[in-house]
Formats: sequence, C-alpha cells, structure tokens
Amino acid sequence: MILYYHPLSSYCWKVLVALYESGVPFERRILADEAAAAEWQALWPLGKFPILRDPVRGETVAEASIIIEYLALHDPGSFRPIPADPDAALEVRLMDRLLDNYVMTPVQALVADRLRPEDRRDPMAVEQARALLERAYALIESRIEGRVWAGGDAFTLADCAAAPALFYADAIVPLGKDCPALTAYLDRLKARPNVARVLEEKQPYWSMFPFADGPLAAH
Repeated sequence: MILYYHPLSSYCWKVLVALYESGVPFERRILADEAAAAEWQALWPLGKFPILRDPVRGETVAEASIIIEYLALHDPGSFRPIPADPDAALEVRLMDRLLDNYVMTPVQALVADRLRPEDRRDPMAVEQARALLERAYALIESRIEGRVWAGGDAFTLADCAAAPALFYADAIVPLGKDCPALTAYLDRLKARPNVARVLEEKQPYWSMFPFADGPLAAH
C-alpha cells in the first residue's frame, strides 16, 4: 500500500490512525516532495488527499472513510473499523459523518478564512462556521456521554475521524466547560498511542498551521 498525504491534513491523520491501528505496512509519499506530488496528481486529478494506491490490486482509493473501509476489506491487519453488528455499524458511520461534516468542515472554513489576506476575510462566514461548530459540539456531547469511544466500547472508524477533527476544532474554538464528555474523550484520544504518534509526527510542520499561536478569539 502507498499513501499520498500531507502531515497537517486532518483527513490524512484519519487514515494514518487507521493504518497504525491495523499494523499494516505501507509506503509514504509526502506531498511536500515534488515527485510524490506529481504522482498524486496523475493518480487523482481532483487534487484532494489522502490517496491510497494498492499496486497489487491496481486500485487507487480516495476519500478517507472509503480508504479505511477498503483497508478493512482487503488488508485489515488487527483493526476492525466497522462493527459486525449492523446497528452498531450504522452508529459508527453516523458519528463518522457528524465529525467530518459538522466539525471538520467548519474548522476548514475557519482555517481558510485565516489564510486569506486581511482585506479579503469574511466575518459573516466565520460567524456561521463557528455557530455550526458549537452546535455540533452540543450534539456530539449528548451522543458521546457515557461512552468510552465515539461509537461505544470499541475504537472504530468514528474515532479515526474524531482524533483530527476534535484536535483541530479545540485548537481553534476550545471545547470549554459546556463539553465535559467531549473534553474527556479528546484526552483519551490524545493518550492513545497511535493517535499520539500522528500528533508527534506533525511537529516539524506545526508552525504552518495558522492557529498554532492560539485559538480564535471569542466574538
């Protein structure tokens, strides 16, 4: 397996956590390298990452959740990202979607706005993204209370999504005292060895993150 990725990308972190959990060996292609970037663009002209290349099956696999499920089907190692029970599987997939769509999406909007020149920033879009993020915090807080991991007792696809989404979200709009269950859950995530490994690997690149110097000021 060959993974094309960037060490600061949340969706790349999501796949890296799954790969580390599975113990499946893989080859790295970091997109800061020009040759790796050219290979990636040829494989996936949409210009999104991560991309997994499976040379044995001749497959190029895109989208983080799909990559993780592909690994579970074709090279699972020791990690089972989707529970065998159908109802439990639906809950895991729902949590995965909530974290990607309603935590990571507004986080990306906030980051994108910070990267713009000051005279082209959009305060209304920032307010909307922040409001959506805070609603997502409340919803996920209510679902996760009493659980060890996002979908229940087992570490799954949903936790692979949660690790980057909540880490970045908390760095921009801190979870705060209204989210004790989410705060404790994020602490458990950061303490998990394979999540901690991904967080450590980001360090040489962390200064590139536009909120590395502190969270978004309250409005």
